[in-house]
Formats: sequence, C-alpha cells, structure tokens
Amino acid sequence: MYYNENTTLYCNGSFLKASEAKTDLYGQTLHYGYGVFEGIRSYQTENGTKIFKAKEHYERLKRSCELVNIPFTYSVKELEELTYEVLKRNNLSNAYIRPLVYCDPNMSLSRPTKVNLMICAWEWGSYLGDKMLRVCLSSFQRPNPKSVKVEAKVNGHYVNSILATTEAKDKGFDEGLLLDMHENIAEAPGANFFCEKDGKLFTPPLGNILPGITRATVLELCDELDIPYEVRHLKPAELKNMDAAFFCGTAAEVIGIASIDDNKFKKSWLETVAYKIQMAYQDKVHERKMAVHTA
Repeated sequence: MYYNENTTLYCNGSFLKASEAKTDLYGQTLHYGYGVFEGIRSYQTENGTKIFKAKEHYERLKRSCELVNIPFTYSVKELEELTYEVLKRNNLSNAYIRPLVYCDPNMSLSRPTKVNLMICAWEWGSYLGDKMLRVCLSSFQRPNPKSVKVEAKVNGHYVNSILATTEAKDKGFDEGLLLDMHENIAEAPGANFFCEKDGKLFTPPLGNILPGITRATVLELCDELDIPYEVRHLKPAELKNMDAAFFCGTAAEVIGIASIDDNKFKKSWLETVAYKIQMAYQDKVHERKMAVHTA
C-alpha cells in the first residue's frame, strides 16, 4: 500500500529503495515511542508540484524535537529540498509525505545522543474519506498537558489516537471525538475540530490539542472570507444546538460531520459556511483562484 520495489525514500544522507531500508531493533523510538514526525501533503497545481506549507510543517518538526529533547540539526531549507527530491524520484505530485525523526539504540530513559531522519511519500486519498462522517464522543481523553508535551507531534502520543479511533469503528462509527481532562471538546484522533452556529465557527483553544497547521489555515480562510469565528472551550451539550461541524487536518483535509452520537446537524452541508471553508481549502492547496461557493 505504501511502497513497492521501485519506491525510493531518504534516510540519513542517502536515497534508498524502501524495500531495502533497515532499522535497529533496539532503538528508543521502537521501544518507547520516543520520536517525532510530521504529516505533509503535496498537490499538483498550475504551478507544478507544490508541498503545502512545507515551511510551517518543518518548523513544527524542529520545534517538536526541541520540546522533547531530541537533537536535530537539519535546517528547514534542507528538509524542503530533500522532500522535493523524494517526490521527484518517485514521480509523485498528489502525495502524502511522512518525515520521521527516530532515535538510535538506547534502552535507558535518557535523551538520545544521535538520531536518524527518514522521509518517505506515497499516493494517499483523503484519510477519512470523502463522505460526511458519523462521529461518536470517545471514552478516551486527550492527555493532561502536564504529563506530555501535547503541542509536539510525538510518536508515542498516537497510541491514544489509535485507541480512540478503534473504539469508534468497533461501535460502527467513522471516527471519535475526544474530550480533554476538564470534559471540554478537544479534537479528533488525527484532526482538529470546528463547529458552526448561525454562520459563525467555533473551535477549541490550544493547550490540550495539537496546534494543527490545517486548523491555522482554516482560521486564515475565515479572515479572507469574512467568516466570523471564536476560539473557546466547548462542552459536549452545546453540540446538539450547532448547525454543522467538521474535522480538519493535513491527512483529513476538511471533512464534514453528519452526526455526533447519532444526533444529526440541522443544516444541509451545502448551506453552511463550513462547506465554503471546505471548498476554499481545496482552492488554496491547489493554488487556484478562490471561487465563490454557494448552495
């Protein structure tokens, strides 16, 4: 699904066949989840293959390393150049890109002295599909921000996400929606959350959620389209009175939610400002002139 005998990836200064790449079984990342990664997309645009917000993603990768004491010396410019080369060698335009910083062998619980960088890419559609989602409130919470660096995209954090998504799918839903330690709405396992009421968008504040680059892009689009929004804590009970909701993330892009715990939203998706955001986001990543999208 992710590679074949012709796929090339970058690893520690060399471009290798993915099928021939190796790692050490005693690494801290494998044993303890001590590593960081990014999820990035590239798109075919009128101006050629473009990585969407590469700078922002790689700045976050470097920041994640700093937050969890992983030494990492690559510059953002180097990372961008390496990534475009991976895309070129694999003849990819519309692709999902996965940079991974992983640690050397170390069975202790101490900071690493040496780390590794891998960058791979593959063709991947929308992570959550292209249909409106049936979502349930998860029994799992996002971690207490005093227990981990929630703003860092750390490998081990995603066990929490896997548990939440698995629970949702086992119940017959498409995805879960997690709360924070104070029972406020937090985010999806791999995406941020927005909801809409009377033409205004609402989204949870930073502090208990990943500072999503797509989330920031949605807020930029709100400013560009004169769509009002408010960043504040939201309680689950408020969702029943909302007109619409959506998830957003690099993998998920912008995807509408049909219902939460089988409570359907009041408005038709095509009549919402959320739909305008969804269409405007596609225009932005494909570098098209932003159109006026109406029902």
